[in-house]
Amino acid sequence: MRVLMPLPDRDFDVTEVAVPWRSLTRAGHEVVFATERAGTRPAADPRLLTGVLFGQLGAADEPKRFYEQLTAAPEFTATLAWAELHVTDFDGLLLPGGHAPGMRQYLGSAELRDKVGEFWALGRPVGAICHGVLVLARTRDPATGRSVLSGRRTTCLPTYMERTAYLTTAWRLGRYYRTYPAYVEDEVRTALADPAAQFERGPRELTRRGTDTDDTHAFVVEDGSYLSARWPGDAYLFARRYLDLLDRSRAA
Repeated sequence: MRVLMPLPDRDFDVTEVAVPWRSLTRAGHEVVFATERAGTRPAADPRLLTGVLFGQLGAADEPKRFYEQLTAAPEFTATLAWAELHVTDFDGLLLPGGHAPGMRQYLGSAELRDKVGEFWALGRPVGAICHGVLVLARTRDPATGRSVLSGRRTTCLPTYMERTAYLTTAWRLGRYYRTYPAYVEDEVRTALADPAAQFERGPRELTRRGTDTDDTHAFVVEDGSYLSARWPGDAYLFARRYLDLLDRSRAA
């Protein structure tokens, strides 16, 4: 199956891209990357590769190895342009996150949202993790004028995680962890018809991350053909559950 993964030119999250890519390709699926302009070679947030602060808070070793493999893969440089996408060519859509300034190109693109809205209307598997949920929150259903998430259960980067990361690093990195003035959770909640019933924050977690063999501490929310997750620590569980969605859609 072919899965579309749009990316900004720079600053996406290493783990939220490399782990799903590795899981999907290992299962025999094809991942197609798309950037604003065709042929762009995208780049992850460099701080997540070297360590955000004093060598800490970056991606774990295994996702960094996966990212190194990804950068050598031919599909990573053969990116399609957002405006030229034919969404019916894809069986699934994955929206990764990231918080550094370069993410605004992707999170704020009306052009990309138009394509995401077209794909959403197909009813095929859509996965979004962390800031990636903002793309869906900002995508409008033309029939109702409301967010496509209006009637869905979802999670995203919780405010307590975003605030803790910001307060821990602001003395050195300024607003590096604040992509926008509003917290991600606050904006996602405003897109929901009934935030109290639809938004799921998950168990409180700040340090423990899921791995390929142990996703005990991870959390995702599945609602029909839509899957969401909170942060890089959920990426392995997110990828596994997304594979399940693809398998079920193929069998339908």
